[in-house]
Amino acid sequence: MLMRLTRPALSLLIVMTLVVGLLYPLVVTLAAKLAFHDAAEGSLVYRDGKLVGSTLIGQSFSDPTHFWGRPSATSPQPYNALSSSGSNLGPLNPALVKQVEGNVKALRAADPDNRRPVPVDLVTASASGLDPHITPAAAYYQAARVARARSLPVQRVDALIAAHEEIPLLGVFGERRVNVLELNLALDRLR
Repeated sequence: MLMRLTRPALSLLIVMTLVVGLLYPLVVTLAAKLAFHDAAEGSLVYRDGKLVGSTLIGQSFSDPTHFWGRPSATSPQPYNALSSSGSNLGPLNPALVKQVEGNVKALRAADPDNRRPVPVDLVTASASGLDPHITPAAAYYQAARVARARSLPVQRVDALIAAHEEIPLLGVFGERRVNVLELNLALDRLR
């Protein structure tokens, strides 16, 4: 009796393991590589044949000649995809308030003449802590600092931001955004 019940159960376990554990992931991976090769490979960005990042994961830029992205919630290394997570701090949490105040203070210190309101995405991390995008408002907020640090006219930096602004998917899904890595690479090409 036990053998009569065990044999089909083990057979089903083996078949399902092969189908769901091996065959299905292999088919999905191959389909993704064929249909969306760049995304399936991690949307990697190369400059002069050297890997410089991914359009899907933010990077830490801190020098005044580059645009800065959202703060990263990963630690101890910023934008570490292996430890992706949000801070899980609520809006009234004193630790979050202190962190945001520190971020605002750093932005004001980097550009003391800028009196415009600081965009929220420059002082708060995204849910994953890895967001590679900022809002156009956050990019324009930094334009004068970047232009001054590079001895460029602000209008030229503003035009570069406008050229790299991404629209929502199908015009309705998501928000307008700017990929910080791509914007900084374009900025570096202006030389």
